[in-house]
Amino acid sequence: MKKMDILTDKVLAIPTENIDTDQIIPARFLKTISKSGLGENLFADWRYDENGRPREDFVLNQDQTQGARILLAGDNFGCGSSREHAPWALMDYGFQAIISTSFADIFNNNALKNGLLPIVVDLETHRQLLSLVEEEPDTTVTIDLSKQTLTLPDGRSVSFPIDAFSKTCLLEGVDQLGYLLRQEEAVLAYEMSHPARVNTGD
Repeated sequence: MKKMDILTDKVLAIPTENIDTDQIIPARFLKTISKSGLGENLFADWRYDENGRPREDFVLNQDQTQGARILLAGDNFGCGSSREHAPWALMDYGFQAIISTSFADIFNNNALKNGLLPIVVDLETHRQLLSLVEEEPDTTVTIDLSKQTLTLPDGRSVSFPIDAFSKTCLLEGVDQLGYLLRQEEAVLAYEMSHPARVNTGD
């Protein structure tokens, strides 16, 4: 996982509410267990026509949105099935953070485990951001994970929640297993200082 601390980047908006994981990455693309290449099929049914050609009116296919690493999504983003391929596809495309008014719980957890930061903001902030992006597609914001703040172009900062363990993993660039492996010496020391209490029956 990549370390994350401060991210200043362009915002791409897909404000549709209740975007489920099958819309994020359709089921027909789930045969792979590799994270690589899934970004090409992100939002595939909205992004391409029946012949596989990019739809010019879809935001991911427009020149001014290319390179954006922050997605502004509608309420209840990531609902539906629990497929971990959804955050994989979003990250493989290039997104590092998603802003919404709420996320489905399983998607939220899967995102954090894979290094994708879900940011929950209030409705007023969401509306302001959406209005800014509609007026100026190059709108940028700054995310400060250490301070847990999102700073808008006008300088206003809003705080966002994240649990301490996930925050530590993102800041250090390790997944849950990697974090536990870093504690190997402490685990061994604990085991050495606490004799086994297994009753062998002798």
